[in-house]
Amino acid sequence: MVKCIGRAKISEVREKWEGLAKVNILLRDAVERLFSEVVGRRRAEIQGNPKVSQSLLAFQRYGDQAARGIPKTSPGRGAGGFFSGVLTVLTCVAVMFLVYHWSSGDGVHDLLVSKPVSKWTPEEVLFWLEHVGAWTSLYKEPFLQENVNGRLLLMLGDEELTRAPYNIDNQAHRRAVLAELERIKELGVKPPQNLWEYKAVNAGKSLFLLYALKSSPRLTILYLYLFDYSETFLPFLHTCCPALSRTSEPMEDSLPLNHQVHPSWRQWAEFLVKYLLLPYQLIAEFAWDWLSVHYWTSRFIIVNAMLLSVLEGCVLWRFYNRAEIRSLPQKMWGHLWRMSSQGFAFALFWPVIPQFVCNCLFYWALYFNPIINIDLVVQQLMHPDTQGP
Repeated sequence: MVKCIGRAKISEVREKWEGLAKVNILLRDAVERLFSEVVGRRRAEIQGNPKVSQSLLAFQRYGDQAARGIPKTSPGRGAGGFFSGVLTVLTCVAVMFLVYHWSSGDGVHDLLVSKPVSKWTPEEVLFWLEHVGAWTSLYKEPFLQENVNGRLLLMLGDEELTRAPYNIDNQAHRRAVLAELERIKELGVKPPQNLWEYKAVNAGKSLFLLYALKSSPRLTILYLYLFDYSETFLPFLHTCCPALSRTSEPMEDSLPLNHQVHPSWRQWAEFLVKYLLLPYQLIAEFAWDWLSVHYWTSRFIIVNAMLLSVLEGCVLWRFYNRAEIRSLPQKMWGHLWRMSSQGFAFALFWPVIPQFVCNCLFYWALYFNPIINIDLVVQQLMHPDTQGP
């Protein structure tokens, strides 16, 4: 009988404790009477240490919530856990389906961005011409009748486009076609003109930018300025902070050329203010400019940028509210070190990562990350004292 009772007591001791520990009033009063000086000194030390005081205050709030019957589960868990699990599974299935659907079929755009111009067929030349502008539908028939392939396209000049059978009399249209011809002559392939074509040409770079801009937009934009100025930074700046046109002529015909013009002081001033205060707004403005090309994808990016701005504001407010501004340089240095380590690891392991896995990560961050951030924003607004991401 004694052995059974002893084993039961041991099992109770080893049992995991759940709940909030209660204060033994008798023991507390006895300690205060017997060791009043020590207790007073400890209280003075605690009141002089703001970190300890804030921790005790947070613990007291948690105890008050537990006493009122508020669930003690962590934010995001509990009743909504089943729904979150089902949503995660469905989203994983959707991402896998998207990856399989877009990876299994080789679209024409995937071929043109990697196929030399000299090997283009007449159908591919017409496809390229359609992407120069909607107005090119006026000139598709002559290209089709002449059976213009890639080699003939490279031989066309201003004089040939002016005469029959092409008869491109509009000077702005002719300049736009010639500008695109110069680009494909210089590159040797069709330049990417949307997100999917850019991803097909720069798979690793697109994945890196997607995750880096989400985690640290300021460091990523600084990296683009230092190491990818002409190809990526200048188009990004001109899209987010466009220059004011001094003429009444439309700027869209020579847009690729304008992207290589040095920005004005007004563009730099606007860009630097947004870069320092609202970096995610730059990403949202860039996606807004592509709404006509990527209807739903641009909206996902814009919503995600808004949510990330709210989360960044919550982090700054938590620093200000907790008077932890002095620890900000240390945390910034830790963030810089972490981002540099992750970038180095990505560059090291990128060549050996299967393409299917990279596509899954790409579409996951593009379409599922906004859903995760919605949950994080709700947690931050409902539980402002919790530690953010």
